[in-house]
Amino acid sequence: MSVPSRAALPVAALAAAALVVAGCGETVIDDQKTEGAVQSSLEKSLHEKIQAVECPSDQKVEAGKTFTCVVTFSHGKQATATLKILNKDADVSLVGLKPSN
Repeated sequence: MSVPSRAALPVAALAAAALVVAGCGETVIDDQKTEGAVQSSLEKSLHEKIQAVECPSDQKVEAGKTFTCVVTFSHGKQATATLKILNKDADVSLVGLKPSN
């Protein structure tokens, strides 16, 4: 099964990704909660099993910024999910999904 194109992917607003205060007073995205939210959202919208999602562990919370996570489907193919940070509460929106090369 192929990875859907960005046009075919419904935009999904994910629940608050939760904040983690890192050293030096910086606030970062909780990568584990974000990974779980992305996996759940994609499985529901694509009706396909996701084996794993890997997001960066040091993503600063900056409204309007984007970051990427690697999505591994159960059949082994990978894709890159682009997420946008919506606000200082670390709410994120899935804005794109494209196959990895």
